[in-house]
Amino acid sequence: MNLRQLFLQNVAQTSDSPLALEFPNAEGSFLIDVEGKKYLDLISGISVSNVGHKHPKVVKAIHEQTDKYLHQLVYGEFLQTPQILLAKALVDTHKPTHRGQKIDNVYFTNSGAEAVEGALKLAKRYTGKPEIVACRRAYHGSTQGAMSLGEHFYNQNYRPLLPGIRKMERNRWEDLDCITDQTAAVIIEPIGAECGVIVTEIEFMQELSKRCVEKGALLIMDEIQTGLGRTGKMWAYEHFGFAPDIVLSAKALGGGLPLGAFMAPQEIISVFKENPVLGHITTFGGNPLCCAAGLASLEVVQSEIDLSEVSRKGERIKSIFEGHPLVGEVRGIGLMLAATFPDFPTLKEHIDYYIGKGLITDWFLYCDNAMRISPPLNISDEEIDLLESIIKEKSLM
Repeated sequence: MNLRQLFLQNVAQTSDSPLALEFPNAEGSFLIDVEGKKYLDLISGISVSNVGHKHPKVVKAIHEQTDKYLHQLVYGEFLQTPQILLAKALVDTHKPTHRGQKIDNVYFTNSGAEAVEGALKLAKRYTGKPEIVACRRAYHGSTQGAMSLGEHFYNQNYRPLLPGIRKMERNRWEDLDCITDQTAAVIIEPIGAECGVIVTEIEFMQELSKRCVEKGALLIMDEIQTGLGRTGKMWAYEHFGFAPDIVLSAKALGGGLPLGAFMAPQEIISVFKENPVLGHITTFGGNPLCCAAGLASLEVVQSEIDLSEVSRKGERIKSIFEGHPLVGEVRGIGLMLAATFPDFPTLKEHIDYYIGKGLITDWFLYCDNAMRISPPLNISDEEIDLLESIIKEKSLM
């Protein structure tokens, strides 16, 4: 049996028609197939490869860590250099919260969904309240609690779900009334990702912050896709002028390896120490290999990537798609963009064509007529030229 047959027979599938593309190598902004053909990666593995594929500094950090150790007791009494250095580096990137506190504690997880689960537990434990408010058409993960924050069509066959979930519409002011004295936390993406890149209005986010303070609810910002430079700021919350109580990160955090985190002031996160002791534990969260890769990746973003250039390149890519006769709107900030097409069949036709021409893109879970655009942050202007030529070629057909 060839590799494709083994893939279809032995690897669990989540759709009836997987692309089954094979890329035995990847470098920079490109995926490379078995025949050596290069494909420009316009989605970065869903906002994972922010510094591109196989960045030499990330690879070097991984190699150096493998020569030391791969695993020790993660949450216990052991000091692990990669974990400690990455935690300190992340703390140093944060601004004060909307309550004036400092985000100075990092709890590492294996994934974004686990960061969500930990944050929900933390909010309930810290506030002693039972309810969570989430946005409609938001995706926070596929574990039971994270999935409970999502939409009915996605989670209806997995019920009963986590109780006490209330929903609000992003940017709809009257929905802020669903935040009550029983609300433990509001969880929101600064920019809604899977709903097709919907930017939260600054005034709405500021009023949301005010409401959380008034009702004693924590504000959780899911920066799993938006963080680490994706929007032209280190954290997307910077566009709103304040940090939330809890920040979630994953995807790009591990530099290509699996790593997530939820970050908060020590006053909040320290409640996990008692009633019960070991209130939240993990076997592999903060794995030293992943943390070494994550630290190297963060240092690349800080030293090699001009975040103002991320914004400039985003505006250039926006203009390319805005020139397409079938594109209705291009939404987003920095290199987190979505281009809308009339319907899913039209979008799918374009995606298939682009793949054939060496351009990898995708759509969104809750918005199947919009094309996902989230290339590596260090995509070059020459690579954007290539993107433009492929887009223009199809638009003229």
